[in-house]
Amino acid sequence: MITKPFSKIIAGTMTWGVWGKNCDTKQMIELMQSCLENDITTFDHADIYGDYTTEASFGKAFTESKIERDNIQLISKCGIQMLSEERKNTVKHYEYSSSYITWSVEQSLKNLQTDYLDLLLLHRPSPLMDVDEIATAIEKLKQEGKIIDFGVSNFSPHQSDFIETKTKISYNQIEFSITHFEAMLDGSLNHMQTRGIKPMCWSPLGSVFKKDNEQSLRVKKIAELLALKYEVSIDIILLAWILKHPSGILPVCGTADTNRIANLTKACQVKMELQDWFALWTESAGVSVP
Repeated sequence: MITKPFSKIIAGTMTWGVWGKNCDTKQMIELMQSCLENDITTFDHADIYGDYTTEASFGKAFTESKIERDNIQLISKCGIQMLSEERKNTVKHYEYSSSYITWSVEQSLKNLQTDYLDLLLLHRPSPLMDVDEIATAIEKLKQEGKIIDFGVSNFSPHQSDFIETKTKISYNQIEFSITHFEAMLDGSLNHMQTRGIKPMCWSPLGSVFKKDNEQSLRVKKIAELLALKYEVSIDIILLAWILKHPSGILPVCGTADTNRIANLTKACQVKMELQDWFALWTESAGVSVP
C-alpha cells in the first residue's frame, strides 16, 4: 500500500476529547476540515487519550465527515496501561507482549473506524520489553496491512537500537522545543539522522506559554522581535526554529482551536536566518554558545 507522506505539521488530538476541549462530533469534524484546508493531513493519537475514549470520538466524527481515508494519515500509540474504568488495572504499567500490541492495534482500528494505521508507535519504553515479542507483533501487523509503518515514542538511542536488533524503527516521537532542546545536545537527533529515523516532537512550544519564569521571558522577548521581522506570530517563530533543524523534525501541535490551526503551517514558509536561530537558542539557554 502506498500512502501519502506525513504533513510537515501534525495535528495532535490529545486535547480534542475529554482531556481538553471535549469536542462534540460536529466540532471534531470542523477541526479535521480546518486541518485539511491548511495542509495538515496527519493526525496523532494514542489509545490512552481521553481515558481511552478520544479515538472512538474521532472515529465517529471521521466517518460522518465523509473525508476520504486516502487523504489523511493516522498515527496511534500503544503500551501504556492506565488506571481506568476502561481497563482492569491495579497499577499503571507498560505492556508490550505480542498479543497485547496486536489487540491494542485492533482496538484502535475499531475505534478510529479505519482498516489500517499509517504509523504505530510504542508509547514509552519499558524495562521489561522483549524485542522478539515486539517484532513478532509488528511484522504480523504489517503483513496483514493493519499498520503501514512502525516507530517509538520517548525512546533513547540505546533503547531504539535494542528494538532495531529485530525490527526497523522509522520514527521516534520525542519532547523537543526551544525550552527542551536536550535531544540536539545528547546525541539523540544525531542518532536518528544516522539510523534513518524521522523525529517527531510533542509539546513543540515547550514551556514558553506555560511558565512565567526567566527562561520564558527571555525567549518571548527575542521571539517578539523575530515575529515582527518575519511578520508572523510568536508561536510560528518557535515552530520555525524547530523546522530549521536538518533532521527534519515533524512538530505535533495539540491545539483544538481552528484559528490557531489556520496559522500553523505559516511556520513552513519562514526561512529563519542562521543568527536568528542561534539568538533564540542563546536566550533560552541563558548563555552564549561556547
